[in-house]
Amino acid sequence: MRGTEEDNLPRRCSAFATLLGNLVLRLSGWKRTGEVPKARNMVIVAAPHTSNWDFIFLLAAAYSFGISVNWLGKDGLFKTPLGPLLKILGGIPVDRSKPNNMVQTLSAEIEHGLGVTLVVPPSGTRARTDHWKSGFYRIAQAAQIPIVCGYLDYPKKEAGLGPAFLPSKLSADMDRMREFYQDITGKYPEKKSRIRLREEDS
Repeated sequence: MRGTEEDNLPRRCSAFATLLGNLVLRLSGWKRTGEVPKARNMVIVAAPHTSNWDFIFLLAAAYSFGISVNWLGKDGLFKTPLGPLLKILGGIPVDRSKPNNMVQTLSAEIEHGLGVTLVVPPSGTRARTDHWKSGFYRIAQAAQIPIVCGYLDYPKKEAGLGPAFLPSKLSADMDRMREFYQDITGKYPEKKSRIRLREEDS
């Protein structure tokens, strides 16, 4: 019978992936900071997202922590020769041209799965936007799992995990994230999106 400690830990990646993640960070001069929450399922916010390099350093950091992650990508990416590799790396294809119940589907997978650590860049793009997309929050809220503030700080070359909390009151939760990300700088600072959901405007 498995102990409760193991049941409350995120799904682990392979030892080779952990070694590879540490190697990538070391060779590029980056360091890992923070700690992985003791939670079987979680949503990791990936911000600020301003460069294609974010994906590489994000995966390297996750693997160096020893955790297996999932992430959402345009379905067209998975129809290329890289498709099988992207799925091995945790990619979940999303067809953005069709209305879907992505939040409900992912929430159900989290509830009945073997452990899901979903990484979401809430800006949804590398360009600057006035609002974050609220999917990450709605998924965490529906499944009642922690939101973890993941980040890449390029001037400091830090890839890490910050505060983790269960979603409760939208405005207070967003204020908490705004405060945390205020001094964190992406590769292209001018592309850093404003940290605000459209739901806050209403």
